[in-house]
Amino acid sequence: MTKKISIIGSGFSALSAACYLAQAGHKVSIFEKNNTVGGRARQLKKEGFTFDIGPSWYWMPDIFEKFFNDFGKRTSDYYQLDKLSPAYKIFFSDEVITIGDHMDQICEEFERIEKGSSKPLRKFINQAQEHYDIAINKVVLKPGVSPFELVTKDTITRVDRFFKTISTEVRKKFKNPKLISTLEFPVLFLGAKPNQTPSFYSFMNYADFGLGTWHPKGGMYEIIKAMSKLAKSLGVTINTNSNVEKITVENGKATSIEVNGTTVKSDIVLSGADYHHSETLLDKAYRQYSEAYWEKRTFAPSSLLFYVGFNKKLKNVEHHNLFFDTDFEIHAENIYDEPKWPENPLFYVNFPSVTDYSMAPEGCETGFFLIPIAPGLEDTPELRQQYFDIVINRFEQRTQQSVKNDILFKESYCVNDFKEDYNSYKGNAYGMANTLRQTAFLRPKLKSKKVNGLYFTGQLTVPGPGVPPSLISGKLVADLIKKNEV
Repeated sequence: MTKKISIIGSGFSALSAACYLAQAGHKVSIFEKNNTVGGRARQLKKEGFTFDIGPSWYWMPDIFEKFFNDFGKRTSDYYQLDKLSPAYKIFFSDEVITIGDHMDQICEEFERIEKGSSKPLRKFINQAQEHYDIAINKVVLKPGVSPFELVTKDTITRVDRFFKTISTEVRKKFKNPKLISTLEFPVLFLGAKPNQTPSFYSFMNYADFGLGTWHPKGGMYEIIKAMSKLAKSLGVTINTNSNVEKITVENGKATSIEVNGTTVKSDIVLSGADYHHSETLLDKAYRQYSEAYWEKRTFAPSSLLFYVGFNKKLKNVEHHNLFFDTDFEIHAENIYDEPKWPENPLFYVNFPSVTDYSMAPEGCETGFFLIPIAPGLEDTPELRQQYFDIVINRFEQRTQQSVKNDILFKESYCVNDFKEDYNSYKGNAYGMANTLRQTAFLRPKLKSKKVNGLYFTGQLTVPGPGVPPSLISGKLVADLIKKNEV
């Protein structure tokens, strides 16, 4: 039976769900509060420069391909995908590690840093590939309804890997601190410290070294454009500048939403917006999780971001660049243990125009700087400028070039903006961390326990943070709706 489904938000998970639900024959409408679709994956264009405001890493290309395949399409029907070579650079205080685009190159680089390290690396990545196959084809495709979803022949024989941490496994095999940092880096996409992330999540290392780092020509927003085009072709209506102010419940069932003061009748309401915010749209009696619950969760970091236009091509940089030239563990403590602005932050810089000339004017460079910080911190113009000065000085030092006088403009984005634009809890950037106690069935549920016909999707529910998991989250909630709502 055809249902009228209202979806709040238009990020990756919301667009994914919209496509699957429309394909199933439902009448689907998306309501996005901002003036463009994409949620956190919006785009900034200024003076000929193009910036992805949010996600900038394209990992797990198989997940994107599977999504479009489900609709008889391919990614190549919508955008050009290029594998980056090298994948990225990591700048330490005294040298640079370059991660190539295949294992032989990466092993050579590991051997250069620590003789004999390529053998345990290959073994570690082979194990990570096993984990990837299990995670992507079995574990993450479960809706997080029951703990028994995790009980399979594959997971039972590897149960210890849910209780050991990535940090323990990496440090058992490698002694060089630079190689340790290199191997612990990918789990940061899961939003937690390596010493709090189950070793099973080493599948992120396979996503990194095994599958490689890719770039859609024109930027990550090309994926949003592709998904929007697909959604519309399936009959989805997308409404921008449409702020959802309330979810109305009658006799225990979601019956409508209030959008810009207008009532929109709905058989089913699905929120792809921030989960905590979505529940504030309900009367208190219908909220599943208390403020105390959210306060006790481990949230992924927020970010201080800078979008910078340079009037020249830069030297000694790649498309992706990590600056690990200060203490990794101290910065992590400043995010998770004792939240405060870090004194010596690690940071990341993305120069998409190094490989994609369409993203900057000729002879110029598009620069995206990111400092991970604790959610909920004070956010002022003075602090933003202070930290830009810190990272640009270190950037000049590590890349051995002067760039300050070549800045045409810079825009910033931080905690206050995440709250304002995305109603993000404490201004977090990536959702809720995937720690052992916040994995699978222990995450906030896709289906409301208190309101019939109300569902959720996105980074705060299953499977977790990141773009590929968001695509999967949309599919999971669509399957759950198709199963429950007949």
